[in-house]
Amino acid sequence: MKSIEKALFYVFLLSFTVNCGGKNEDQNKGKATTKKSGTFPLAVKGKEIFEGKGTCIACHKLDVKLVGPSIQEIAKIYKEKKISIATFLEGTEEPVIDPAQYEVMKINFELTKNFTDEERQALEQYIFSQGK
Repeated sequence: MKSIEKALFYVFLLSFTVNCGGKNEDQNKGKATTKKSGTFPLAVKGKEIFEGKGTCIACHKLDVKLVGPSIQEIAKIYKEKKISIATFLEGTEEPVIDPAQYEVMKINFELTKNFTDEERQALEQYIFSQGK
């Protein structure tokens, strides 16, 4: 092979490799995943609720406190204490992370207590999937 043909071959090969990798990334874009466990279908639905009708994203960010604690902090504490986030979202449990912010959160219980059990479970799975 001539040097120009080799160069074109390598450009084609590199382009093909990059594009194939990109497709895989696009397929996983927006899916709730963890390094250990892969994709959680219920967590994907939870992410949609978190960012949509749950309006959770207005007060909670992944790794920084905004109005409420970060998603990672919520996941860590609820896992450590073995407490159900889904049950808390029904509005029947006491706060465990930041009781001072409880009054603000109570407003959202008007939304979350009307969610189905599956929707609350989906939110819980999404939050847990984002924990460290």
